[in-house]
Amino acid sequence: MNNKLTKAEREHLARVKNLPCSVCGQSSPSEAHHIKQHRQYVAVALCDDCHRDQVNGWHGQKVMWHIMKMDEIDALNVTIERLVNEREA
Repeated sequence: MNNKLTKAEREHLARVKNLPCSVCGQSSPSEAHHIKQHRQYVAVALCDDCHRDQVNGWHGQKVMWHIMKMDEIDALNVTIERLVNEREA
């Protein structure tokens, strides 16, 4: 698969990374967690703890995700809602 991003994909990911974490609300910058690899438009804004932490993170035990009662689709919904609201502001 071609990993070269288009200009639009790079701009979208930059906007996602500029959002607060979609799980815990920690202020930006965030990381872009891809729900499906190589699909840039299904990226979720996550802080490093909610993304990669061994206890709290998606790639760990997902404790924070369980506390917040969220899954990837819930977090994607928060990310998209924030992107839409940002455009409307």
